[in-house]
Amino acid sequence: MAIPMPTRQLFIDGEWREPILKKRIPIVNPATEEVIATTEDVDVAVNAARRALSRNKGKDWAKAPGAVRAKYLRAIAAKVNERKTDLAKLEALDCGKPLDEAVWDMDDVAGCFEFYADLAEGLDAKQKAPVSLPMESFKSYVLKQPLGVVGLITPWNYPLLMAVWKVAPSLAAGCTAILKPSELASVTCLELADICREVGLPPGVLNVLTGFGSEAGAPLASHPGVDKIAFTGSFATGSKVMTAAAQLVKPVSMELGGKSPLIVFDDVDLDKAAEWALFGCFWTNGQICSATSRLLVHESIASEFIEKLVKWSKNIKISDPMEEGCRLGPVVSKGQYEKILKFISTAKSEGATILHGGSRPEHLEKGFFIEPTIITDVTTSMQIWREEVFGPVLCVKTFASEDEAIELANDSHYGLGAAVISNDTERCDRISEAFEAGIVWINCSQPCFTQAPWGGVKRSGFGRELGEWGLDNYLSVKQVTLYTSNDPWGWYKSPN
Repeated sequence: MAIPMPTRQLFIDGEWREPILKKRIPIVNPATEEVIATTEDVDVAVNAARRALSRNKGKDWAKAPGAVRAKYLRAIAAKVNERKTDLAKLEALDCGKPLDEAVWDMDDVAGCFEFYADLAEGLDAKQKAPVSLPMESFKSYVLKQPLGVVGLITPWNYPLLMAVWKVAPSLAAGCTAILKPSELASVTCLELADICREVGLPPGVLNVLTGFGSEAGAPLASHPGVDKIAFTGSFATGSKVMTAAAQLVKPVSMELGGKSPLIVFDDVDLDKAAEWALFGCFWTNGQICSATSRLLVHESIASEFIEKLVKWSKNIKISDPMEEGCRLGPVVSKGQYEKILKFISTAKSEGATILHGGSRPEHLEKGFFIEPTIITDVTTSMQIWREEVFGPVLCVKTFASEDEAIELANDSHYGLGAAVISNDTERCDRISEAFEAGIVWINCSQPCFTQAPWGGVKRSGFGRELGEWGLDNYLSVKQVTLYTSNDPWGWYKSPN
C-alpha cells in the first residue's frame, strides 16, 4: 500500500508546507526495510497557534462555547471512523504493529475524540463554580481557562493514538496545539492533520511539526511562545525537555515509560495466567511503556508455569503485520532492533538463561523481527531486569512470599504500571495498595480505557492523561472574588 504523503511535510496554519530547510526524513517499513516515503519550523508553527488562540479576541476558539469545540471533535471522530481501514493499514506499515492491533487503535482514536467532545460541552456548565467562604461580605467562584499554546511531543509505538491522547483534551480545553510526532512514525499524525483540514478546523488550532527531536522537539520545549509541554517518551529525553521548559518555568506533564512487574501467585489457572503474562509483555511487539516485562512467579509453580509460557510463545504468529492472524510484527527500526539484541546479549553474558527466542525468527530473512524472548536465571542487579528494553523480552524471577514479591516489584526506578494475578481478592487489594505505580491491573495486564487516568510515579513521570484528569492537564484555574457589601472596608482611617 502506498503512503499518500510525499508532498505532505508540515501542517501549519491550516496548510501543507515544505520545511524551510528542505530536509526530509526517510520513512521505512520495518517489516521489509524498504523506504516508503520521506518527511521536517518551530517559529512558524508557534506563531500560527498564537494567532488562532487570539483570533477574534479568542471567540473563534479559546473563548468559544465548549459546544463549538465539541462539534469539531465529533466531526474528526466521524472522519477517523470513515477512514479507519486505511489509517490502520498506514499505522501497521509505518510502525510494524499487527494490523488487528492498529484497527483497535483507530477505534480508540475515534472514541477519544468523542469522549473529550462530551467533556468540552460539560466544561461550560462548570464555569463560575462557587467557592464557600467564611465571610458573608465576599463571594468567590472559579473559572477554568485554556493554558494557551501547548506543545505535544509524542512517541512512535502508538503514533496516532498517543498523539490523540494529547490532541483531543487540549483542543477540548480551548488550547491551540503544535503536535511533534516521532520521526520514526509520523504518517498517521499527518493524516490526522488532513482530517482536521477536511472538517474545517480553524487554521492554526492544530499544527503538525515533523522532524528530529533536536531540531523540532527541543526548540518547542524552550520556545517562549509555548505555554505548556506534554511529553511521552524516554526518561533521558524527558529530563532534557524538563530542563528546557524549566528555564521559562513552563508547566510540563511527563509519561516516561517503565519496567513494570507482574506477580503470579500459586492459586491461579496457569494457562489463563500465561496468556496474560505474554500479552502484557508482547502486545504491540513488546514496545509498550507499561509492559509488564518483569514477571514474578511463586516458586511452587515456577517450573510448570515457565513451561506453559514457552508453549504459548511458540504458538504466537510472527509475520508481516499485514498478514491475517499476525500477533507479533517487527520492531520499529534497525536502531531499535540492534538495541534489543544488545540487551539480550548482555543478559546472557551476565549469566542469565535465554530460555526461548532471543534472535531473528528463522522463517523471516528481512525486517526487524525478534522472536518473543523469555529470560530466566536473572538477578535484580542485571541490566535486563532494571532497564526498559522496549521490545518482546520477558524476564522471569521467582518469589517465596507475598512480602518478597512486593519488595521485588517495587525495587525499580520506574512506577508506571504493575499487575497481580491471584484468586485471593483480599491479597489483590493489599498488593494493589502496596504497588508503587500509577496504574494497577488485577488478573489482567495492559487494558486501557479513555475514561480512566493514565500516568506513573517515580521516574515514570508525573501528571495524568485520559479521563477528566486529561482535560485538567490543559486548563488553568482562576479564582475570582467579589466584595458584595456596601460598607467601606474600614481598614484605614478615612481622611474625611
